[in-house]
Formats: sequence, C-alpha cells, structure tokens
Amino acid sequence: MKTLLKTNNLLKSVLLIAIICFTALQSNGQQLKPAASGYAPVNGTKIYYEVYGEGKPIILLHGAFMTIEMNWGQIIPELAKTRKVIAMEMRGHGHTPFSEGKLELATMAIDVKGVMDYLKVENADVVGYSMGGSIAYELAIQNPKSVNKLVIISSTYKSSGWLPAVSDGFKNMKPEFLQNTPLKTGYDAVAPDKTKWVPFLEQMIAFVKTPFDMGDANIAKITSPVLIISGDNDGLDKVELAKTYQLLGGGVSADLAPMPKSHLAIVPSQSHVGLMMQTTTILGYLNGFLK
Repeated sequence: MKTLLKTNNLLKSVLLIAIICFTALQSNGQQLKPAASGYAPVNGTKIYYEVYGEGKPIILLHGAFMTIEMNWGQIIPELAKTRKVIAMEMRGHGHTPFSEGKLELATMAIDVKGVMDYLKVENADVVGYSMGGSIAYELAIQNPKSVNKLVIISSTYKSSGWLPAVSDGFKNMKPEFLQNTPLKTGYDAVAPDKTKWVPFLEQMIAFVKTPFDMGDANIAKITSPVLIISGDNDGLDKVELAKTYQLLGGGVSADLAPMPKSHLAIVPSQSHVGLMMQTTTILGYLNGFLK
C-alpha cells in the first residue's frame, strides 16, 4: 500500500513538473500567428490544423495531452522562416473535438493523412514528439510515399520501448492527477466543448495504458531516412532504442561501410520533458538532417 501511494505521489509530481515546464515553453514562444488555420473533415471527425510560412512542407505532431502551441511554440517560428509548417491537434486535443470510442495510433495516423489530403500535400517531412512520434511511425508504415524524412523525438513504436518505470507510471495514472492544473486551463481556453475534459482524460489514460507494437518487420521496411532524437534519461529503453536504429539501417562501422541514411542523436542530461525544451539543440539536429 505504501509503495502504491509513493508511486502515485511521484507520478503526480512528474505530471505537475511536466505541465509547468510545457506551460513555460508555450509562454516563452514567439507569438507567430498562423497564415491559415481550420478544420479538416477526415475519418468521421474534424481535425484542427495550423499552417505557417512557405516552402517545402513539414508536419508537426504533438505529444499526449498537449496542443500545437504548448509543444511547438518555440520551434514553429524558426522552421517557418524557410518551410511551410503544418501542425495539427489530435482527437480531443486543443481545438479538435472529442471523439467517442477507443483511441488508437492507427486511427490517428489515418487522421494525419486525411489532413494532408485535405490540404493537398502529397508528401512532407514529418516530426513527432512522444505520442506524436508513435503516430509518425504508424504514418510512415501506412503511407510510405507520403513521408519524405521522418524525425522521432523521445518516442517508440512499441510500448516495451519504454522503461518499466514509465509503463508502471502509465498504469497508475488517474484523471484527478490533471485536475486544477495549467493543462486544464489551457484545455478550457480552446476546447470546443469544455464538458469533455474528464471523458478526454479517461480516453487518453486508457490509450497510454494499452500495450502496442507496430512490429520490427514494419519498422525495417520504412524507406524514409529517420532521425531519432532521445534524451539520455528520457524514459526510453536505450537497448531497445539501439535495436530500433539497427532496424533502420544504423549501428554500423561507418569507416568500413557507407554512412547510414538514418541518424541517432542521444542528448546528454535530458529527461522526456526537458528534451523538448532544448529548442536550440533540436533545431540544430532538425536543420542538419532535413537539409
């Protein structure tokens, strides 16, 4: 009983720190207004999107419980200087309405493709953080010709890619952990139906508790160059991460063989939340890889 209480208190603290950090990230971001925004009618619902800048398209997919601004507030203004940035909010997140039923990565990947089709984007570079990274993997598996280059930030294609402590934390999540937080304030500010807050949390908690695995064989078939960015202490199992990189053609001796088209970056002294706040570092990796 004491162990369970200790775990719950620790999880609450971690969630609160994450919320505070991402709220700070949002408030410190440059206030750049989108050139266009709206809802794409796809897959039985409507997905909110924002478009910034001009140039080769790049799609940004946020993490769980987050919004475009909260996740990408500091990244978008820099990318939009040279790229057409398309950011979207997944079902129940931000401006996108809550959808009844079980939430699945495959469904959200279909949603992303639907927005691309609606905006007449045949293919694009895709960047996903955390949950968004898993969606990006699924998108590349479902629609290989739609993804030029793929950037995965602190994410995995299977639930066993997380350390056991993270998986245990997911199992102990409860809606009340996120009540009366800046995350709730942010939800109320933009959600089309504020009464869906608790159903949304229940749906998302069920989602993060559900094991998933897209399959090693499917990851090995990804033809797009992939950049994996991970914090050294971001909760990902680094043994599994190394195996993922090998599936993508990495982990060779580049003095004896050609340099792989996919890259792996381990950022020192970074957690899952802290990594996304390292704007300069992430932009450096993005610019080098995407160019």
